[in-house]
Amino acid sequence: MSPASKGAAAIALVVAIVAGYLWGRSDERAGRVAPLTETASAKKAELDVYYPATESLGKNEMRVVALGTGMPSVRPKQAAACWLVELGNGEKFLFDIGSGCHERLAAQKIPYDLIDKVFFGHLHVDHMGDLPSFWLGGTVMNRLTPLRIWGPSGGTPEYGTKHAMDLMKQMYVWDIGTRGGVIDFRGGQLDVTEFAFDAVNEVIYEEKGVTIRSIPAVHGLDGAVSFILEWNGLKFAYSSDTIPNKWWAEHTKGADIAIHECFLPAVLLVTKQGFAPLEALNVGTQGHTSPEQFGKVMSMTKPRLAVGYHFYNDFDTQPEVMRRVRKTYDGPLALALDYMVFNVTPDEIRVRMSAVDEEIWPSPPMKKRNPPDTSKVIPFSDFTKSGVLPYPEVVQPIYDEINELYDTDYEPIFK
Repeated sequence: MSPASKGAAAIALVVAIVAGYLWGRSDERAGRVAPLTETASAKKAELDVYYPATESLGKNEMRVVALGTGMPSVRPKQAAACWLVELGNGEKFLFDIGSGCHERLAAQKIPYDLIDKVFFGHLHVDHMGDLPSFWLGGTVMNRLTPLRIWGPSGGTPEYGTKHAMDLMKQMYVWDIGTRGGVIDFRGGQLDVTEFAFDAVNEVIYEEKGVTIRSIPAVHGLDGAVSFILEWNGLKFAYSSDTIPNKWWAEHTKGADIAIHECFLPAVLLVTKQGFAPLEALNVGTQGHTSPEQFGKVMSMTKPRLAVGYHFYNDFDTQPEVMRRVRKTYDGPLALALDYMVFNVTPDEIRVRMSAVDEEIWPSPPMKKRNPPDTSKVIPFSDFTKSGVLPYPEVVQPIYDEINELYDTDYEPIFK
C-alpha cells in the first residue's frame, strides 16, 4: 500500500466488547463500521490493553488519553473533562483539568515535571476543578518546574483566566504558606498566559514543532474556546464545551482525531437527570451539543476519527446516544470513557482501554531537589507552639536514622 493510501486507511478500534464500546475499522474518510470480529493490526495485536509507562511513541505518533469524559457532576466511573495529548517528540499537553481527573492523570505514571502545560477551554468547574489539586499537590509529587497555564480572556477582565488564577492563589494562601519553607517549592510557581477568546485560528503556542491554535466557542458566556493542535502532519481538535459553530466547522476539517462534546439527549436529561423539559432543551441543545448536532458537525468536518464525550456513558445511555449520532453521521466514531487511549499515526488510529494501577506512587524527581528556603517559613504563634508534645524519645531516633542513612545532621524543629 502506498503512503498516500495508508494515510486514508484503517482505523482499528480495539475496545472492550463487554462494555458496549465500538470496535470497527474505517477504510475511507467517510467511514464505515466493520463487524466486531475484525482484529487489530498484527503489529500490535498483543497490546490490546495500554499499560502506562511501558510504550514509547514513534517519531510520527500521538497518544491521546481520556482522563475525564463525564458530566459536570463527577462519579466513580467518569471524572469531568480532561484530555492528555502526548507526542513522539516527548511533549505533553493537558486540555482542561476538570473535577476528579487528577487521580486518572497520576495513573499515567508520568513525571510531573513533564506535565507542565495546561490549556483551559473555559472556566467552568468541570473543566478546571482539579487544577488546585494538580498545582499544589504536584509540589509534593516531585514537580520542580513551574506549571504553565493557557486560557481565554472573558468579555470583561474579571471573567478572564488571569483574574481567576490570581484569585485562586489568594484562595490557597494558607496552603502555599505551609509549603514554601518546608519543601523545594519551585513547582508551585504558576505562569499564566491569557489570550483573546475571540481570536480566530490564531497561534497561542508554538514550540518544538508543535502549534496550538484557539478558535472561539459558544458556551455559557463570552470567554469559551476550542483548540487545534498540529504536529508532524497530525491534527488534533478539541471542542471543550460548545454548541456547533462556524469556527469549528471551518478550521477543524480533516482532523486526524476530533474530540467534541456529545451531551445526553434532552429526553434523558428529563428522565434520568430530573430536568424540566425546557431546562433539558436549553442545556442539551443550546448550551451543549446534542448527539444529533454532534453527528451533523462531524459530517461537515469529516475527521479520521470522531470522538464524543461529556455524557454518562452507560449500558442504557450509550446505545441511545449512538443511535441519535447515526441519524446524522456514518463515519468513524468512538464514544469515550475514562482511561480510553487513542494512538494516532498517519497510517492508523487504534483505540484501547488503559490498565489502571490503583496503588500508584509519584515518579522520581527529574531534577536535584534544592534545600527548602527557610526564609519563607511562617512561624507558629506562641500559643500553638505551647501545645506541642515533642516526644524526643520517639522523634530523635527517626532523625538519627535518616542522618545515618544520608550523611546529614538534621535536628527536630520541635524539641
